[in-house]
Amino acid sequence: MRPFRLALGASHILPLGLASKQCLSATRAATSQGARLRPFNTSQRLQEDQEIKRKRGRPRKNPRPTSLQSAVAIPVADFASSHDFSKASLHPLSAAPPTFPEAEAEAEIEAGPSLQARVLEYLPSPPPSAVTSSAKLAALHARLALPSRLPVQTLARALVDTTADSDPRFNNASLAALGNDLLGYYMAEHLLCHYPRLPLEVVFAAQAAYVGPKALGTVAQEWGVEVAAEPGGEVDPGLLQFRRTPPGTIPSGFKGTRPDKSSKWRRGMSSRVVYDDAFGELQGTATTAAAAASTTTVAHTVEAGQLPNTTLAVAATTFVRALFAAIYLHAGAAATQTFFSAHVLSRRLDMASLFVLAQPTRDLSRLCAREGFEAPVARILAESGRLSRHPVFVVGVYSGADKLGEGAGASLNEARFRAAAAALKGWYLYSPAGDIMVPSDVEGERGQGKAFRPAVIDEGEIVA
Repeated sequence: MRPFRLALGASHILPLGLASKQCLSATRAATSQGARLRPFNTSQRLQEDQEIKRKRGRPRKNPRPTSLQSAVAIPVADFASSHDFSKASLHPLSAAPPTFPEAEAEAEIEAGPSLQARVLEYLPSPPPSAVTSSAKLAALHARLALPSRLPVQTLARALVDTTADSDPRFNNASLAALGNDLLGYYMAEHLLCHYPRLPLEVVFAAQAAYVGPKALGTVAQEWGVEVAAEPGGEVDPGLLQFRRTPPGTIPSGFKGTRPDKSSKWRRGMSSRVVYDDAFGELQGTATTAAAAASTTTVAHTVEAGQLPNTTLAVAATTFVRALFAAIYLHAGAAATQTFFSAHVLSRRLDMASLFVLAQPTRDLSRLCAREGFEAPVARILAESGRLSRHPVFVVGVYSGADKLGEGAGASLNEARFRAAAAALKGWYLYSPAGDIMVPSDVEGERGQGKAFRPAVIDEGEIVA
């Protein structure tokens, strides 16, 4: 197949060889008439291109900045002077070639952050206008099956700790205070109505196991609450925002209300009910991790120029408490009790493991004397390998003809100790039969038309 080429200045197609001969003859004719052919200068051509780009004001191809703060914005006057907005420039034939998305994104980054982004950097927490466009916040609202009457604005406020934003209108301090009281009230009435004979020390331990700082922190983790690295206005409203405690910081401070805080007296159980928090711990102290995290805010030693900070466990606990308060304020007491039963009471707790009995045989004797029972007697029920290296004895504790408890051990004293402890746990872990009613069941819309049945009131634990 013979190749063809379009001849210069002609409107018809000529063979490739004939077209080359015509071009060569035209070149020779121009040379004979005195015309000079301009040689192609590479360096001069590059200089002309750079000069054209400089006059047009195109951005230089510098390395892409690592952040918006390091980018430099192009002044508006320079941008207007470097572009032609006349009608001729808007003609389709005179328009500039189309730009690609990658080039536009690079130009935006080189132009610097917008005014809105600069304003958000100075805010301590996300603005309310950014709440409705947060996908994380909507996902958290749907994942927890929160009531529709609870707006996402309140949920976003519950995620802002006091260390992130000190303004009480935008943080969760007031909500957390109310939520702490609600959780303590619902948990206390559940324990006292279902286990009316529990010792007060066991009540404190059970309440800490259900709604304590570690338990609420675990609840927040299971809910899938994500944490922001640092608070700010540009942070997504669906993230938990707080300022982290630097490594090595030791909590300090004392905000207790005990009048005997300067004395060395032993803290009795009655004073723990009056002066201490819902878990029987000193308010505001940092002697233990539980006491430090049980308060709504933790006081840290703030040096000169150092901002207030907290830990992840305390921030997560504060958020859960604030969320319960938000549900109570927007949806009512019935929705709060339903949410409490679904996320707190659904957890299983072995109440028998909370007992620490130092002298169960003595306590059992005093209990039988107080209740008018016969004095307890230990009897051997079974044994195996008395003369071997690993003997096993089974001992039962009886009050008259009634067996109160049974225990096994490697010695007779150990078996008798465990039998007395089992008898005491059986007494203290008594729970009334049938449907148990708590005081909050007759409150609000949920309790309309219901008559409260009083709970069982016991004489109390054995005081040594």
